[in-house]
Amino acid sequence: MSKFITALAAAALATGSLAGLTAPAHATEVSAVSVRANPTIDSPIKDLLADPDTAAILEKHLPGISDHPALPQFEDMTLAEVAPYSEGEVTDAIIAAIDADIKALEE
Repeated sequence: MSKFITALAAAALATGSLAGLTAPAHATEVSAVSVRANPTIDSPIKDLLADPDTAAILEKHLPGISDHPALPQFEDMTLAEVAPYSEGEVTDAIIAAIDADIKALEE
């Protein structure tokens, strides 16, 4: 997992793809209102981590994601958006498994 995050951070810094992208001050404050009531696989990673059930699912499939030091650099992205930068750490199979576990919560 740390290899994936390191690669993502390096790619972002090298290309400047995240440079200058800042959220308005009011958007950086996390509140229960800003988190979707039912996070889905297409939710930003920070929303998935804000919900205890989906956070546990992420930790199951991507151990260490919730306390990774580079989390601020990718927390507003979806898993699908992060995957190309992950050097194989976030695969379609992992995303599908996370999606299945999230959908199972609804049952």
